[in-house]
Amino acid sequence: MFRFFSPRNIFLTLSIFLLHSFVLGLDLDVNDPGSIKQVAKTVADELLTKWYHGTERGQIVGILPDPYYWWEAGGMWGTLIEYAYYTGDTDYNKIIADAMLAQVGPNLDYMPPNQTKSEGNDDQAFWAFAALTAAELKFPDPPPQQPQWLALAQAVFNQQTGNRWDTDNCGGGLRWQIYNFNKGWTYKNLISNGGLFLMSARLARFTKDQNYVFWANKVYDWLETTGIYVAYHAYDGSDISKECKDADHHEWSYNNGVMLAGSAYVSNLPTGDSLWHDRVHGLLNVTLSHFFPTEPQFGNGTIMSEYDCEVMNIKDPKNLPCNNDQRSFKAYATRWLAVTTQLVPDTRDLILPKLRTTAQAAAEQCSGAPTGSTCSQYWFAPKFDGTNGPGEQMSALSVISGLLIKWDSTLPPVSTDDGGTSKGNPDAGKGNTDEKKINANNGPITISDKAGAWFLTAFFALAFSLLGLWLCNDKTDTGWSML
Repeated sequence: MFRFFSPRNIFLTLSIFLLHSFVLGLDLDVNDPGSIKQVAKTVADELLTKWYHGTERGQIVGILPDPYYWWEAGGMWGTLIEYAYYTGDTDYNKIIADAMLAQVGPNLDYMPPNQTKSEGNDDQAFWAFAALTAAELKFPDPPPQQPQWLALAQAVFNQQTGNRWDTDNCGGGLRWQIYNFNKGWTYKNLISNGGLFLMSARLARFTKDQNYVFWANKVYDWLETTGIYVAYHAYDGSDISKECKDADHHEWSYNNGVMLAGSAYVSNLPTGDSLWHDRVHGLLNVTLSHFFPTEPQFGNGTIMSEYDCEVMNIKDPKNLPCNNDQRSFKAYATRWLAVTTQLVPDTRDLILPKLRTTAQAAAEQCSGAPTGSTCSQYWFAPKFDGTNGPGEQMSALSVISGLLIKWDSTLPPVSTDDGGTSKGNPDAGKGNTDEKKINANNGPITISDKAGAWFLTAFFALAFSLLGLWLCNDKTDTGWSML
């Protein structure tokens, strides 16, 4: 009965405990490109083998398993395209391309029918971001008979600017939701509108079409009239009942990041003026101040955090911890910080040192069981914190692989003027009128709708009850009783 307490078993138990508790994480040398590539490869392998099952029999190609939403898969493919570009690793190219093309939908606009119940403008934008990344980084073009990366992004842009730009409420802006039967239809959030801003800016730089420049300016100018974007602080969003003035003041890293990157792309245009350069630095100052907290326990200003749900939750547990979506936000924020250093070179000395210390901290967090390369969320924590998921894994991958931007051999995003090969279609997406028909036939549920539904339910319940009583009495009177 005391065999468990034998010296051998005690030794094994202590060894497992010590390995789990004191593993130092992945050994990353942030000044060595070879080390960066090796660690990034380890993290990327873990991301795909543990969290993506679309290559398995019976699974859906292109998406993540529940409870992870469709949009996050788009974010993941964009992260992996960048990883492939920075490192030169083509091992995952077929998986990425198959996934990106599997989710385009019948109208080639990233509106697959099986996502109707949950797809918002921000969700669609993340797949457009991935397509733009493929075009900008010369990811292999699909065969000619397949949708092309640039055209896919143009389809999303055309739908959001044509079908959905809402001037009847708040003077403009995109609603969060595409369909009016979805919760959030009356909400205008920053990531949807910032997503359109970034999309416009990137299309402008890639194609040099002035219509995209016009829309980048239009979206930015509209945001400045709201309470959603104030003095370079990018807040979550606001309801149209509040005229978009009284905003939810949560600040998420990807909201600041999307505005920063969009401004950097416009600033990098041949026609870019000092106004956009000033905007880049204004946004960067707020981003570095808010998301790199200076308290010693949070990294002394050298380690990035998702402040509003990481730091605030630790300071006061009444503040909610990060949900599955929020755990991926740093993946996009660090990506957009990195590309900003290429587009606006005088930001390099402000951004790259913080990305290096952040990447070092993120790598040290990648020590989770069973592989020892599962990454967690709290980069300022001394060791693996127990959280893990595709968001945590891709966030680590993004900040680690993005370090390769430091070396001049990593060229900035291309355009049609300097090597871009992806084929476009300026009219893509314009022919899809399905959502207009759906919204026309499915108005949002109102108080009068609920009252009417309650009345009809009560009426029919009473009617069926009376009918049942009448039938019982009628059967008894005519001799139908079994007695």
